[in-house]
Amino acid sequence: MTRDVAVVILSDRAAAGTRPDACIPVIAEVLGTTQYAIVHERVLPDDAAALQAELIDLADRMRVPLVLTSGGTGLGPRDRTPQATAGILDYEVPGIAEAMRAASATVVKTAMLSRAVAGVRGTTLIVNLPGSPKAVRETLAVLLPALPHALDLLADRVVDG
Repeated sequence: MTRDVAVVILSDRAAAGTRPDACIPVIAEVLGTTQYAIVHERVLPDDAAALQAELIDLADRMRVPLVLTSGGTGLGPRDRTPQATAGILDYEVPGIAEAMRAASATVVKTAMLSRAVAGVRGTTLIVNLPGSPKAVRETLAVLLPALPHALDLLADRVVDG
């Protein structure tokens, strides 16, 4: 079974066209070796309202089971991805972000500064990934083993037994 994924990049410079986005190709490469298919890609400026509108559309109208964002999770004044994401979630899944930070901190000590969140809106799992291609690759490696079960739970496909 192939699972649909939407990818939303938050970057003022990539959205303005002053630099190319380098994270979508990494996400596509990593997911290309699995049962996931990117059905939607979008690059947005670091704008909380635009991100919230996009996430709501992806979850409520398009009903994409998994949305991965990349960028805007640091401490900079324009980094608002976690707040924007948290503002539209039904509930958070803190273990995902905790696991990504813990694994990344063994490689890069500044990973503890990530404010990424993960959570659910309706039946859509939304996960904030870091904004660097290297960190995206590392955090996806942590996330991928848990995704099938998480998405099956959200789709009510898990049977106790």
